[in-house]
Amino acid sequence: MEAKSIATSLGLGGDRFLLFSTSPSSLFVSTSRISRLPPLLKRPCIHGGAAVSGSGVNGLTLTRRNPIVSTRRLVPVRAIDSDSDLPHENQQGAPGFGKLKEYQEWDSWTAKFSGGANIPFLMLQLPQIILNSQNLLAGNNTALSAVPWLGMLVGLLGNLSLLSYFAKKREKEAATVQTLGVVSTHIVLAQLTMAEAMPMQYFVATSVVITMGLILNCLYYFGKLSKPLWLLWEDFITIGGLSVLPQIMWSTFVPLVPNSILPGTTAFAIALAAIIMARTGKLSEEGVSFVGSLSGWTATLMFMWMPVSQMWTNFLNPDNIKGLSSITMLLSMMGNGLMLPRALFIRDLMWLTGSLWATLFYGYGNILCLYMVNCTSKSFFAVATIGLISWIGLALWRDAVAYGHNSPFRSLKELVFGP
Repeated sequence: MEAKSIATSLGLGGDRFLLFSTSPSSLFVSTSRISRLPPLLKRPCIHGGAAVSGSGVNGLTLTRRNPIVSTRRLVPVRAIDSDSDLPHENQQGAPGFGKLKEYQEWDSWTAKFSGGANIPFLMLQLPQIILNSQNLLAGNNTALSAVPWLGMLVGLLGNLSLLSYFAKKREKEAATVQTLGVVSTHIVLAQLTMAEAMPMQYFVATSVVITMGLILNCLYYFGKLSKPLWLLWEDFITIGGLSVLPQIMWSTFVPLVPNSILPGTTAFAIALAAIIMARTGKLSEEGVSFVGSLSGWTATLMFMWMPVSQMWTNFLNPDNIKGLSSITMLLSMMGNGLMLPRALFIRDLMWLTGSLWATLFYGYGNILCLYMVNCTSKSFFAVATIGLISWIGLALWRDAVAYGHNSPFRSLKELVFGP
């Protein structure tokens, strides 16, 4: 939904001013298109040779929602979602007029990079979908049994949880990436079910959850879903994520540890109790906020655990690493790496943590392992290494320029500790 601006001409001593009235905070606006105003509204301005306080001009109050900007230097004003977790223009670190152009440009570019992550992620799943189709048409159903449907299901649940997280933050490009992950993985699961490699009852239950999740997220993003229904959905994915994550972590080390469902059932009980306490007012405001962030963090930890599981498998069976594709690992590194600038720019610690972990340990980490066992060329490894270091350096440098910082480490400090 696009924010609408109303410009009203005001005559003040021969000068002309434009009053930009932003939309109410309840209006949902994609954060990929938000440009934040610089904190200059309280600075004195000169009117008729006299200093006029930024708090008012001839009885007109200057506020963030009612800024007055001289037509001699017009600045675009866009609505800001007050419920968003993004840093607002009145926070420390927001750019001044001198850096506004760089800020807006980098805002736009980071959104494009995040949306561009769809390309490598699509290329990751498409070959598997094509191969599965060929085997199904040839009647070679046994070949599809090599695809672990449980692992695919866990990844799908992670995509669905992150989709809700980014839909809530109005990050359209990141939400699109997660939607693509949900749809493509569901196609693979459908193929596995057709080959009888996945039980039909599990696929039906998964399809119901996926369909419901996609519809609810779409309705919420466009402001068509009531808050109670959205909270109910958030509670559902929070309990599901917290139940699945410990079970996955435990199962990774089987048979070194006994095969048990105790981690999952224990986590389910704890998650259910936390949700009930949060919804019945038994927790403090900080506690409720913590419970609300659990679904996003558990989904992130699921994806972060994937490279750990892969590395553990490589450690136990070093010869298996030869079955990995260096191109697949490169695409994974590129897809997650493209989202790093956006996560840093909007100061989203959870998003940056997950993307950086996957970039370094799943993508680049496996490329390093392939190079160490002579499964990839020296030139391929060198290009991947130089490209990754250059990309991270560029993201830190451009973010510092956009915010007007003298050091890129200032951005990292704000990310962890706040402005």
